Amino acid sequence: MTKKDFKDEIGLALGGGAVLGAAHIGVLRALDEIGTRVQYITGTSIGAFVGALYAGGLSWKKIEPIALDLKWLDISRVRPSRFGLLSNEKLGSVIKKELGDLRFEDTKIPLAMVATDIATGEKVVLNKGEMATAVMASTCIPGLFAPVEINGRLLVDGGVVENVPLSPLPDMGAKFVIGVDLNARSERRRPQNIVEVLLNTFDFLLMNATRLQTRKADLLIEPDLSAFSMVDTDQVAELIEVGYSESLTALKQFQRQA
Repeated sequence: MTKKDFKDEIGLALGGGAVLGAAHIGVLRALDEIGTRVQYITGTSIGAFVGALYAGGLSWKKIEPIALDLKWLDISRVRPSRFGLLSNEKLGSVIKKELGDLRFEDTKIPLAMVATDIATGEKVVLNKGEMATAVMASTCIPGLFAPVEINGRLLVDGGVVENVPLSPLPDMGAKFVIGVDLNARSERRRPQNIVEVLLNTFDFLLMNATRLQTRKADLLIEPDLSAFSMVDTDQVAELIEVGYSESLTALKQFQRQA
């Protein structure tokens, strides 16, 4: 990677992947270790959650214990409705606990999140206003969580339209774009419950589109997370370590080739 690449206008796109998103913390650690400063950040689904904390001023060292403390029941609650089985209001509460009522306009790093309008199928880029609700919208897995209404639109997980949110970064000012695809090398396994059925189905639907979209990245980080479950929060520490080691290898290899 050239000096210009490392120093000027770097954008980071953090993709979706449920609990696999803990690997993003390892990616942030690797970038910090090699001295790369991210100037713009985007997130889809769990990437929006991690991206919000990072853009809001928390280092990877401060995000790590937050992720280690989270359990599936901490970020969701049963609230059956005609739109979903659960609510992810608690995930928004975590953002408010850590960042208060922070708005996009006040983040330390420019931030955008991708969600999907479930009425039209349109991609919605969230980059203004209150952040906790935007995180809930981008992480709202359809069929599992009830949609989140923002500005009159019913929004669900951005993975439906762009699971690794590269497209907003050039408009934000990024000249060099790094994407993190958590699902590229993962393997789906026999589901054990309805949550895993829905997650597997969702992942299969977006897989091919993601492969096409990520071709636009200047550098694509694809950690091998095939040994991990998308719902097992007991594996968070290992996911962080794998995200760190594999992204550090990818970054150094790219640096040597530049």
